[in-house]
Amino acid sequence: MVSASLDWLQTLSDSTRVRLLRLLDGQELSVSELCSVLQLPQSTVSRHLKVLAADGWVENRREGTNHLYHLNGWCDSRRSLWEWVHEQAESPTTQEDGQRLIQVLSQRSRSEEFFSTTAEQWDNLRVDLFGKQIDSFVLAATLSQDLVVAELGCGSAPLCRLVSPFVKEALAIDSSEAMLQAARQHIAENAAVRREKNIRLLHAELSDTTLDEACVDIAWLVLVLPYIDDPVNVLAEAARVLKPEGTLVIMDLIPHERTAYRHDLGHVRLGVKHEELQAWLLQANLRLIQHHILPPDPNGKGPALFAAVAHGHSKTKPAKPTLM
Repeated sequence: MVSASLDWLQTLSDSTRVRLLRLLDGQELSVSELCSVLQLPQSTVSRHLKVLAADGWVENRREGTNHLYHLNGWCDSRRSLWEWVHEQAESPTTQEDGQRLIQVLSQRSRSEEFFSTTAEQWDNLRVDLFGKQIDSFVLAATLSQDLVVAELGCGSAPLCRLVSPFVKEALAIDSSEAMLQAARQHIAENAAVRREKNIRLLHAELSDTTLDEACVDIAWLVLVLPYIDDPVNVLAEAARVLKPEGTLVIMDLIPHERTAYRHDLGHVRLGVKHEELQAWLLQANLRLIQHHILPPDPNGKGPALFAAVAHGHSKTKPAKPTLM
């Protein structure tokens, strides 16, 4: 017991370790919070915490990316020794520690109060503060920088403009010169996209894109099928330009009864049935991997949409489509 007491005294002989124990006597604190109170670098605080943990004074638990420290279960002898050291260590420095601790705990309380009162409105707050595209940019940034992507029927090329800073090359293809001119204008107005210089605009029919065979990793066909008389030819061209096991993402309208779209929007079909799409893809040498009906957007005024994922030709057995 005498040997243990001497070890304890040696551990407590350092003023920084005593300050740490004073802070942890009554609450659990993270390393960053301890650094803020002690006004010491993380390396110093972590080194002293390691000594305290090795001698049985503190322990920690992990919460997310944080390590939260608290006092270990002390025996009566250890507690008695600490009470004596605690009393002797009272100083202007420890008083300042106590004042900063109050501020740190107050900040923690404000954060908890903020999230408890705004949880239901958090999505709207994120949009208000950072814009509607914040999640789109997160997804765009997950793309590999060596990918070649193609937006088929690109219109003003919103997808190519979104991902161009994160991929090797973005191909924007449309049969309408007016749409491509709109895309050029948007690119010119976006400094980040303009700086990349990796968007290539192509004026071509979707059934004959003029692209080389097997040159595209990912192709997108968004809100295009209602305008196409012969979708199989367009899908076959997409299959031709996709690399082996390349991915085609299709987003379009599910069947609806808004006949005015034929006149107002020039649609030749009122949505696409799942079975119809699957048949087209098979004829085009593509296989349907996923097909999801998307939840409606509260601000959207159009029909419901689906998202489908198809892969290029493979010698392996086609996967069974996932339906939702």
